[in-house]
Amino acid sequence: MTEISDLTDLPGPETETETRRSADSSERAYHAIRKQLVEFKLKPDERINEVQLSRGLGVSRTPIREALNRLASEGFVSLKPNRGFFVRSLSTEGLLDLYELRSIIECASFRLMCERAEDEQLARLQSYWNAIVEDYRTHHPDVILAEDEGFHLLIAELSGNPELYNQLAAINARIRFIRRIQIEHRTHDMRQVASHSAIVDAAMRRDVDKGIELLRQHIEMTVSATQQALKDALLKVFAPDASGGKPRRGRA
Repeated sequence: MTEISDLTDLPGPETETETRRSADSSERAYHAIRKQLVEFKLKPDERINEVQLSRGLGVSRTPIREALNRLASEGFVSLKPNRGFFVRSLSTEGLLDLYELRSIIECASFRLMCERAEDEQLARLQSYWNAIVEDYRTHHPDVILAEDEGFHLLIAELSGNPELYNQLAAINARIRFIRRIQIEHRTHDMRQVASHSAIVDAAMRRDVDKGIELLRQHIEMTVSATQQALKDALLKVFAPDASGGKPRRGRA
């Protein structure tokens, strides 16, 4: 049997510095690719070229793959077995069905929250909104999206029914890419800020009927704005260019 006399020659675990460097590369790749997606530098329905991204961003394939997996979990790209990652479609097919389901879930959540939540729990919703409302209008679209999702998910959480929370989170993942486009679009209506405040007021009064009415109006406003934002986005992405008269198609 061969004895090992010097363990220093054996390959050791990844150092803390290497681990941190890998995490930093993955985070940098994530933000760079996400920016390309929302700016349509990566076109809807196109296959994502990981090698080209790796070269362009100056990182290895591993951080690229980690970033794409994260973006897939957030609904910005899709992973097709044996084919790779693809940019999400801008199709409106099924969009109204998803928003209809979202409305049903959120209204049910609000009702149960008012019936079940303790005063201290309702105060969490008020505190959450008070902490972000002042700067809500001026935040980066990514921040607005995260804060908005957090607001509505908190209502679902306070309903006391984890299935409502899980279903709403799943819907958010499916519409997140489209919502991110809408938030940066001219149709993003800042009346939604006042709408959030009114929903909180109704919750603190446990006014179920008023809260549900406000939520329905809030979601309907979002649907209308999203449809217009998608139409404009499709025109932007596939409009004929000035030289050849053919739709512009980016390379993944």
